[in-house]
Amino acid sequence: MPEPYRPSRCPGPAPAESRRDFLFRGTAGFGSMALASLLAKDGLLPSAQAATANANPLSAKRPHFAPRAKSVIFLFMTGGPSHIETFDPKPVLNKLHDQPLPPSFGKIMTQRTTEASRLLGSKRTFRKCGRSGLEISDLFPHLSTCADELAVIRSCHADSVTHAPAMYQMNTGNVLMGYPSMGSWVTYGLGSESENLPAYVVMLDSDGALTGGPPCWGAGFLPPVYQGTLFRPGATPILNLQPAGGQSRVRQRAELDVLNKLNRLNPDAANDPELEARMASYELAFRMQRHAPEAVDLTRETEETKRLYGLDRPVTEEFGRRCLMARRLVERGVRFVQLYSGGGPGNLTWDAHGDIEENHLRMAGQADLPMAGLLKDLRRRGLLEDTLVVWGGEFGRTPMSEGGNGRDHSPFGFSMWFAGAGVKGGQAVGATDEIGLRAIDQVHPVRDIHATMLHLLGLDQYDLSYLHDGRRHQLTDTGGNVIDAIVS
Repeated sequence: MPEPYRPSRCPGPAPAESRRDFLFRGTAGFGSMALASLLAKDGLLPSAQAATANANPLSAKRPHFAPRAKSVIFLFMTGGPSHIETFDPKPVLNKLHDQPLPPSFGKIMTQRTTEASRLLGSKRTFRKCGRSGLEISDLFPHLSTCADELAVIRSCHADSVTHAPAMYQMNTGNVLMGYPSMGSWVTYGLGSESENLPAYVVMLDSDGALTGGPPCWGAGFLPPVYQGTLFRPGATPILNLQPAGGQSRVRQRAELDVLNKLNRLNPDAANDPELEARMASYELAFRMQRHAPEAVDLTRETEETKRLYGLDRPVTEEFGRRCLMARRLVERGVRFVQLYSGGGPGNLTWDAHGDIEENHLRMAGQADLPMAGLLKDLRRRGLLEDTLVVWGGEFGRTPMSEGGNGRDHSPFGFSMWFAGAGVKGGQAVGATDEIGLRAIDQVHPVRDIHATMLHLLGLDQYDLSYLHDGRRHQLTDTGGNVIDAIVS
């Protein structure tokens, strides 16, 4: 009678001796799985990175070289703040107050002034601030306490005396609409560190829309997935964060999966950037319903932090709220945040045609404390080390008066500043002439501002390009010079 079959005792793991031993053996590989996931997210597993990028165009990408900045907060002073009243003192202009422009300065024409217009001295006082002694106007008593963080470029130069084209140039590098904004270029090059929030967020002023409008934050000829996401002014920046009709997340997920499956059945879907952008927005909206409420909930902040940003003061509450939200967003991996100070027509922005004193005292009063609070809060949380903060408008203002007390637009010489992320603070770079009319020393056109920003983010301005209409386009167009004096 044949022997019954008995399986051979092959070498193998010994049986678990206890429940704790079983759980240890069963979960010991989870660490390596988690490590692989983290490496893929950081782009350190090439095959995984490629697969993730194909699934999500906003997945984090490697910079071209080691960056100093991971994110950008751009504080845009809509309408054109006067450099003469803010960061570029001109005592000679005060001496020449109410006199015609000296012939030695040549002919000049802006929208509403010429060389025949009378010069207008400034009523602001400047003092040396911080250990560095950087000169800052009394319009910014709070920001002046952050003087050693600021690198002021006093010799910026733009190409248009009209708001919309100048806004397009400062935001896209071109005076014509239809080109990708700098936030779009940055997210195209680097993707986002956050899977649950937009990569590029824009927050407009509650006083009204921007003169330049959506082209200032649009994606231009880049895929539309890279355009900025508008947050509403006020206490409810994002609408519809609750699922419609009480729909469950399981049902929402199932619907998105069906949409994705149907799209994959269409052979042309993979080459449709608008469809890709729409599906990416659906996916992001699904994740935002869970994560965005916490990100924009300022009640989670301490009362001390709210006071730091001026949320306890009616004048500063609105801009302060947006500055605080910007900090919360970059803290959670948002790549590019742009805040606009000023909106709507004329005098509701920094566009001081009628009365430079009234306008700038009011506009600076809204922004000064929140901006200082933002820098201090970023610093104490360790975020300023890799967050680049940029301040400026589309142009400056003339030393000649308009209507006796106002100043006209001037792109010929104006100031901007950088802070954080490897910037050498506590200094002023470049200069305008004795009356602040033209940049004359270390002149930096807008493309230099963009080149410097990209450099700090670890992006080569020439390698960051996109093929459109038969040629490679880039943010800096013909190429800009990195402002080495402010880069450590």
